Amino acid sequence: MHSASYHLPTYPTATSRVSGFLGRVRDWLDERGRPAWIVAMILGFVFFWPVGLALLAYMIWSNRMFSCSKNRYKSHRNVSRSTGNTAFDAYREETLKRLEDEHNEFMGFLHKLRDAKDKAEFDQFMDQRGKKDDEAA
Repeated sequence: MHSASYHLPTYPTATSRVSGFLGRVRDWLDERGRPAWIVAMILGFVFFWPVGLALLAYMIWSNRMFSCSKNRYKSHRNVSRSTGNTAFDAYREETLKRLEDEHNEFMGFLHKLRDAKDKAEFDQFMDQRGKKDDEAA
């Protein structure tokens, strides 16, 4: 005779719920950058000083106080994870590289455009200055 095994449902523990919540709060603050972390720390000190002290210690320990963690977190969060589908991962990497190349080309174009605009404005200024010098003489 085959015995059926019955498994009781598992519920998340209080620790896993708290760590999940804190992870979501960390992600939310990271999306908003260093000013959000500083505001959270100040509010922690205002309402319950140990929370503010804990946030300050965490910010120093994780380098969120001294570096821009927003950009570092976003770049590592989405790109480094593999989906398990090698074809899709290769397509994603190729697309991200193409987009980065297009972004760099566009930024170069904007730089050239700004340079041309600056040169045109400077040339116009020099022409006007030359006309004023001619009129004064």
